[in-house]
Amino acid sequence: MRLFKTPTNTYLFSVSAIGVLTFISFYNYTKHSLLEWVTIFALAIAILLLNHYPILLPPKGNSLSMDSSIYLASLFLFGLNVTFNVLMINSVIFAFTQRKIVWWKHLFNFAIYSLMLLFGYYTFKITGGTVGSIHIHNLVPYFISLCMYFVINVLLIGIYFLIAMAESLVSVLNAILKETLATYLSTLMLSFVLAILMHTDKLFGLFLFTVIAFLLSLAFKQHFLLFKSISEKANKDFLTGLNNHGYFKELLEKELVVAKESEQLLSVALLDIDDFKKYNDLYGHIQGDYLLEKFGAIIKEETEAKNYTVARYGGEEFSIFMPNTDRKQAFSFMNELRKKANDTYFKGVEGLPYGCLSFSAGIAQCEKETYNISELLNKADKAMYAAKDQGKNLVQVFNEHSEYSIGRSLSLEKDLEEAEQQLKIFLSKDVYTYRHSKRVYQYAVDFSRTLCLSDHERKTLILGALIHDIGKIEIPRDILNKKGKLDSHEWEMMKKHVTWGKEIISTNKKLEDLIPLVELHHERYDGNGYPYSLVGKSIPKLARILCVIDSFDAMTTERPYQKTKTFNEAIVELRDCSGKQFDPQFVEPFINMIKQLYDVKEEEKSELVAVNG
Repeated sequence: MRLFKTPTNTYLFSVSAIGVLTFISFYNYTKHSLLEWVTIFALAIAILLLNHYPILLPPKGNSLSMDSSIYLASLFLFGLNVTFNVLMINSVIFAFTQRKIVWWKHLFNFAIYSLMLLFGYYTFKITGGTVGSIHIHNLVPYFISLCMYFVINVLLIGIYFLIAMAESLVSVLNAILKETLATYLSTLMLSFVLAILMHTDKLFGLFLFTVIAFLLSLAFKQHFLLFKSISEKANKDFLTGLNNHGYFKELLEKELVVAKESEQLLSVALLDIDDFKKYNDLYGHIQGDYLLEKFGAIIKEETEAKNYTVARYGGEEFSIFMPNTDRKQAFSFMNELRKKANDTYFKGVEGLPYGCLSFSAGIAQCEKETYNISELLNKADKAMYAAKDQGKNLVQVFNEHSEYSIGRSLSLEKDLEEAEQQLKIFLSKDVYTYRHSKRVYQYAVDFSRTLCLSDHERKTLILGALIHDIGKIEIPRDILNKKGKLDSHEWEMMKKHVTWGKEIISTNKKLEDLIPLVELHHERYDGNGYPYSLVGKSIPKLARILCVIDSFDAMTTERPYQKTKTFNEAIVELRDCSGKQFDPQFVEPFINMIKQLYDVKEEEKSELVAVNG
């Protein structure tokens, strides 16, 4: 049968069947008086009305509907049979008025409510609740019944998303609870209010509750629309109407997480209008603003057709991120966009060097090892400036092995000199860390020669090795130099050096490529490291290499709180932890390098130890 072709269809059918059979099994037709039928229809109509006018909640537009409040109040006052009548009448009218919704969704919704009401009602009865009276003695049964109603709803919806999205049950339930817990609690607690009102006067109480809920809906709608309008203004660039820099980075941050978790493609482009300053000088800033506005409109039209996200990044720079797009597709799109800009006439562009509107663009694709959006944007930025350097009106794709990847950085020698100055701060506070950093730096220089690294990667690894422990400047001297094992509090403080190190070097734009090495050199391949418990190749490659080097030096040099190992003992430790703490692909090459450089012979169990200093 086609219905059972997917697990989600099977689940929907199963829940619908169970819910309908539950309704049929527990529904007992009884004769109701005219007043009772009037109350039943009034409850059903109130639910329809309040479903049509939900209370919209900023910031995401979640809605607070009162249908559960009415169903639960009906359960407490009139019991299961009357409430099932209300559910049936409401569902029939809703299905008839909302015929655009496919039939199985109506059936699934009806089934879920049937199960929630059944479990809620019998939980109320089993815990000692009395139907028909609102009394303080029923407080515990009320509360437990509300919890059961909520749990059944979350469980049934959660299992659906679990099957559909192939995520863990815990993550799905966490997401649902995070998004809906406050809304549910508000809805369920309002059932008390309605029950109290209707206990005094059934129809007038229901009428009063419905009117108040309706007025709240209108008031919250105005509030939500105002909030939405202000949010959009805050997230938009005033001149072009595109997303602004900050909002673009916020969206890209979320997109990067999705791309890495689901292993989807993601590319980013930065583009800069060529010779825009000259255009401003020739025709003035007003005309320049008009050019930016019209250029923004072109980009917006082209990106919307592809479901890409675009922003004005600053001045005459624009940024685009392209989900489900590899670097080749991104290049093709950006090149077509460049040609369209060339072919679109703007007043005065004939005075520019190319005689037309042109831009230079750089593209970077998200890789498994991409650390964060700053790294991705930095790569696109380098490719964009490479396009500028090659004559402008070009699109360049970032390539790790191209010379331009270090073209805008200072020379290695000058960068090392600056990093060394920062490192010398340790001389007065912690000589061990200074010497450790110098040794790790030398290991990195040697090891980078044996690995297949680009010039940029080699330079980044060497500089990162030199200042990887810079955050220890913030650690108190008595902890750094403590004899004996650190206690739990001291250890937690020591672990913060990676975060503090990141904060220190983040203030220097020239060192931003080193952030992954400084912050992540204590991550473990098996996910048991810190600060983020990253796993496998989600840890940037250079950080995985530095982890091996750093750990080897730590093992083979004297520390206050750990016994020194020989090179042979450290080699054994590296191999034992290969695939656990360390990336296996770098363990053996590093061991081979150590053997060659220091003439270590494993079979003789050499006692050679690294020299302190």
